[in-house]
Amino acid sequence: MDDFSAWVGRSETREDSATAAPLAGLAALLDHDASRPDTVPPLGHWLNFLPDARQSAIGADGHPRRDDNGLLPPIPLPRRMWAGGRVEFLAPIPVGAALTRITTIEAIRPKRGASGDLLFVTLRHDITADGVPAIREEQDLVYRAPAAAAAAPVEPSPVPDPEPADAVRSVSPDPVLLFRYSALTFNAHRIHYDRDYAQGVEGYAGLVVHGPLIATLLMDHYLRETPGAAPKFFNFRAEAPLIDGAPFDLCLARQEGGARLWARDAAGRPTMRAEVTT
Repeated sequence: MDDFSAWVGRSETREDSATAAPLAGLAALLDHDASRPDTVPPLGHWLNFLPDARQSAIGADGHPRRDDNGLLPPIPLPRRMWAGGRVEFLAPIPVGAALTRITTIEAIRPKRGASGDLLFVTLRHDITADGVPAIREEQDLVYRAPAAAAAAPVEPSPVPDPEPADAVRSVSPDPVLLFRYSALTFNAHRIHYDRDYAQGVEGYAGLVVHGPLIATLLMDHYLRETPGAAPKFFNFRAEAPLIDGAPFDLCLARQEGGARLWARDAAGRPTMRAEVTT
């Protein structure tokens, strides 16, 4: 694998504004009545600084093609996923605020996994709202080798007894939910809406539920169960792809100063874990 260490430390600055319309769309997606909030809800900043590559610059997977002109290096591994991250909420973001985001490549780490070569890229995002530091975030991207040719089915490992949870909510990840979130975030990655591509090219069992959508649903689950809470920290880590076609559960276990959260698929296997601190 090429050495991309020279890219560490590269940065870019982007400008945006915290407008109300995307937040209304997010509220509808989360099955809330439309409202006009005064501030951006936790993780609502993911609706800002959306990708803006020209159509002619989009690659076969729906992401912008990789070259030497962008912030990220031209990594040859074809499959890319948002694997996790850590968010610190420093100050509320008023609706209407002018936003500035400085993104820096924090680390690039190659790794050899069971399925082949992996490359982890960590980005740091520093966001200000009207000049006031509002969000400090680290985002973990993982690049993976092409999907292996179809193999004989493997007997699934036994599912352990479900972890005890204080609150559980079921979500049906149908194609409409996935499409609406892709539209809200201008995410054109084909694994989220093109079933033939997701299965035939990237080797998934169906459409893949977006990692940040699952994280947003977990945060929403916490906020529903803890009215008036003001999260200070949030971290999440994907453990397995979550595929459409069957309901999955959002789970919450309270702990001092916040809660543990996780998503589990229809078989009871955890697919994402998160933690919120107030």
